Amino acid sequence: MNNPRELLQMLARQFGLLNKNCCQISGLDISLIHSHILYEVDRQNMSSMQKVAETLGVDITTFSRQVQSLIKMKLVKKTASPEDGRVFLLSLTTEGNFVAGSIETMMNDYLDEVFSFMNEFEKETVIRSLHLLNTSMQKSKMCCTPMG
Repeated sequence: MNNPRELLQMLARQFGLLNKNCCQISGLDISLIHSHILYEVDRQNMSSMQKVAETLGVDITTFSRQVQSLIKMKLVKKTASPEDGRVFLLSLTTEGNFVAGSIETMMNDYLDEVFSFMNEFEKETVIRSLHLLNTSMQKSKMCCTPMG
């Protein structure tokens, strides 16, 4: 797992930074929590709402509200599971794919610039260190609890 964005996404979640604004794309104001949801829905395509909420460490009530706003923005689709109609699966719409892709490009460009100031050894050291930090934070009993 040497994807710097994924490591930073996880790190931001660990610190609970899901409430700040991210960016504006296609005339839509995307909050940081929306960015994280789009990222995970894209990564876990057709995953249940509960699973994505757990991955993000966000309680289901807060998560449901955020998903509803993404549905209103026409970025996310919620579909009843064919196996269990009480379970809803999430996927990105065409516009959602565009927005998620735009955020991905912006983040990758930003990280490429940040890493351009480091030599290869320094970059690898930072990535290994972020991975170690994330792994250690996941073991901690004090972090990773859902936030309201």
